[in-house]
Amino acid sequence: EIYTLSLHDALPICVSLGGNQMFEYTDTKNAPAALGPYSQAVLAGNILYASGAIGIDPATGKFVGDDIQTQAEQACKNVGEILKANGMTYDNVVKTTCYILDMSDFKVFNEVYAEYFTSKPARSCVAITALPAGALCEVEITAVR
Repeated sequence: EIYTLSLHDALPICVSLGGNQMFEYTDTKNAPAALGPYSQAVLAGNILYASGAIGIDPATGKFVGDDIQTQAEQACKNVGEILKANGMTYDNVVKTTCYILDMSDFKVFNEVYAEYFTSKPARSCVAITALPAGALCEVEITAVR
């Protein structure tokens, strides 16, 4: 059985999968919609698993700029909106996985990242050959309530 408890703009959608297991799927308009068949985030118990956030402005559906600093800033803001929709802050983040297209952008990316993730969660950061929609960076998080 599936029960929809809330479909509010900034609240997670709650779905029971039977038994005692409950997942909450985030669907907030304050962060860009998923670009494929996945959720912005899933809360399983007290652990939030968020899909990667890129530098798209949720109001326009377009990238905020074409440089790493601007896109990293927006990606981090988008992560913040997903956290907020789940009653959390950046301080709840325990692990991030970051993807950038070019390691020469590592220093600038780190400067932006450090403004948001002040609690210094565990992190992996790798350079890859391509990201969705032509993004320059992506930030994925795991957080605990």
